[in-house]
Amino acid sequence: MRIEAKPLDLKLTVPFRISRGVQEISPNVVVQVQHGEYTGYGEAAPDDYYGESPQSVRACVAMFAPHLGDDPFLLEDIFSTLDHVIRLNPSAKAAVDMALYDLMGKMLNVPLYRLLGLNPARAAHTSFTIGLDTPENMAKKALAARDYPILKIKVGTKHDLEIIKAIREVSHATLRVDANTGWTPKEAIKMINELAPYNIEFVEQPVAAHDLEGLRLVRENVPLPIIADESCVTVDDIPRVVGCVDGINIKLMKCGGIHNALKMIHVARAHNLQIMIGCMIESSIAITAAAHLTPLVDYADLDGNLLVDNDPYTGVTVEKGKLILPDRPGLGVEQN
Repeated sequence: MRIEAKPLDLKLTVPFRISRGVQEISPNVVVQVQHGEYTGYGEAAPDDYYGESPQSVRACVAMFAPHLGDDPFLLEDIFSTLDHVIRLNPSAKAAVDMALYDLMGKMLNVPLYRLLGLNPARAAHTSFTIGLDTPENMAKKALAARDYPILKIKVGTKHDLEIIKAIREVSHATLRVDANTGWTPKEAIKMINELAPYNIEFVEQPVAAHDLEGLRLVRENVPLPIIADESCVTVDDIPRVVGCVDGINIKLMKCGGIHNALKMIHVARAHNLQIMIGCMIESSIAITAAAHLTPLVDYADLDGNLLVDNDPYTGVTVEKGKLILPDRPGLGVEQN
């Protein structure tokens, strides 16, 4: 198999702000793996929060090239080898993983969901994210997103209650809130109890990623479910967060791809945790790859491609929030 990488700079329709920063461009990397007449596509959305960059992804791809072998179906062997070649670097490995799954589906002439034995009718509804802004502007964005029945509201500021009040005045959508580690445990308890009357479905990552006891304290003192994101990156993290949260947010870019995400789903179910599939700012390549897994989970937050205005690919589509999986072979992604 031959592999190559090329840059893909995704431009956000509006600047995307969370509690720890703002983003206008997402410098992603598209990876192509060729095997005979077939080409599989994957995507990396490196995040410096997890120690990656576009440069590190391309360096990893160059290192991976001699170690892919000649059989894309030998996933366990391939990823075991890549983990020995270089540790961590999950988005680089996720891009290779997606490309291999795309290859397998194309070689067998079946969509990924069928390869995995999943029912596309069970694909989830995705939330649509409202990035941090003034309460007035966030309410305007929520109103503009009225076609989406579920909204994910970024919080973690001094104006969180004002934000939710303003959005509730214009929207009856299901609301999820995500603090991206923006609160202390005491702040989280106070704020979540104040937000609860506004019909919030759950709260994502209220406190610092490493503060598992803080998560436990919050969970024990609020009426809403708590979902871990930054606190749960790989399958090894799941036993550590049991008892501290009600569920986890799995992202291909955090865990290393579909292969590892499937392991996380099964381990999380064994621990009676709820599961969400999330994303970074990604094109339709990575979003579609993750969407194929949604029949297995409780919640989806797969709107990264909906937040950019130059997505060069078409794959999964959204109808009134419902993810519609493509029935083409592999990931089912096509270039525009």
